Amino acid sequence: MKVKDLMSTNITCVSENTPISQIASHMRKDNVGSLPVCDDAGHLKGIVTDRDLVLRVLAEKQIDGMTSRDIMTNDPVTVSPDMSIHDAALLFSSHQIRRLPVVEASKIVGILSLGDIASKPVFIDEAGDALSAISITGGLQSKN
Repeated sequence: MKVKDLMSTNITCVSENTPISQIASHMRKDNVGSLPVCDDAGHLKGIVTDRDLVLRVLAEKQIDGMTSRDIMTNDPVTVSPDMSIHDAALLFSSHQIRRLPVVEASKIVGILSLGDIASKPVFIDEAGDALSAISITGGLQSKN
C-alpha cells in the first residue's frame, strides 16, 4: 500500500503571515493537529503543529503579533504519494513525528498522519512501533 492510498487530501494551507490566533481557529474548525505553511503556488514552506502552538507560543507567553513564520518547522520531513506505507512508518519513528506532508513536484498534495496508518488493521503493528519510538522521552526532538 502506498501513501496516496491513506493520505488526507482535503487540507488547509496557511501562509507565512497567518496570525497565530487564526492558525488555532483553523485547527479547531478542521479538527486537525497541524497545518502546512505554503506559498501562493502551493509550495510547502513549513508546518505548524498544535505542539508548536503550546511550546513556542503559550509557554513563552508571546502571542501578540506572532505569525506562522515565527513558529513553523522549516523544511519538514516529507513523503511522496508513491512511497510505501512501511517506509513512511519508518520516517515517523526515526524523526519522532506524527504527521508527514505529502509533496509532489514540490507542491503539497496531502498529509499522512500516524492515525491514518493505525486506521488500517494490517498496519496496526507498524503504527504501534512508530508511536512507541515517538513517545521516547528526551525533550523536544522535532518541530513537527
